[in-house]
Amino acid sequence: MKPKLLLVDGSNLLFQMFYGMPARIVNEDGIAIHGVIGFVGALLKIIRMTAPTHIAVWFDGESTNERYALDRDYKANRPDYGDCPEEEQPFSQLPYIKTALDCLGILHKETEHCEVDDWMAAYVSTYGCEIDTVIASFDSDFFQLVSNRVSILRYRGDATTLVTPETVYEKFGITPMQYADFKALVGDKADNIKGIDGIGVKTAARLLQSYGTLDGVLKAIDKITPARLQNALREGIDRVTLNRKLITLTGSTPLPHPIEALAYQNRNLTTTEVLKTIGLKR
Repeated sequence: MKPKLLLVDGSNLLFQMFYGMPARIVNEDGIAIHGVIGFVGALLKIIRMTAPTHIAVWFDGESTNERYALDRDYKANRPDYGDCPEEEQPFSQLPYIKTALDCLGILHKETEHCEVDDWMAAYVSTYGCEIDTVIASFDSDFFQLVSNRVSILRYRGDATTLVTPETVYEKFGITPMQYADFKALVGDKADNIKGIDGIGVKTAARLLQSYGTLDGVLKAIDKITPARLQNALREGIDRVTLNRKLITLTGSTPLPHPIEALAYQNRNLTTTEVLKTIGLKR
């Protein structure tokens, strides 16, 4: 069978399922399991959609990384769950999810000194030219990794979409290789990264269509019109340069495991069977 790699942004899927389930579900022992049910069910559907031969599920750990050292405001808008009641914490169900992944024979791990994005990029950098790869996540930062062999699956049941190079171009008017520069210009509210004042998605796309890269835009700054836009770029050079460092996924982070460790054998288990096996009956 032709190898196919599925990389799942576990933290992203956990939040999506924890808050996206229609109701809080408690099992007969009084344990809240709605996030577990949603996570396992969604993952099994993603597996059926993609038919991978290799899988890994990565979670963001609690430690900081170099991005926080570069910008103290980076992700400062994220809520602190430390003071939340346990039933309101997505992470309260993470141990059960990890046990479910063990039951399914799927490798999983939490990051320590980097982010999930960096591990994804490392696998794409190492294997993306030789193995078809699907990244399951709603994090748009992964658009910069898209290629003819790498796609982004945005799971939403029957409304699931697959992001390809054509998708990125149709949506933004740029190529995936330009996406990090694009986000450096417009910013990223999800990560609390401020863009350049007055530059929205259409203006950023137009600049990159004209000058190719962020470096090309900055080199041609004297030619850019109107004057308001030129001034905004001059005043924002430091900001946009920092943004690019925060957003760009270099692929240089060491792999947490060789791809052989990600080999997957599908046993066609159902969500109910997994819950029963790990002792979480509904």
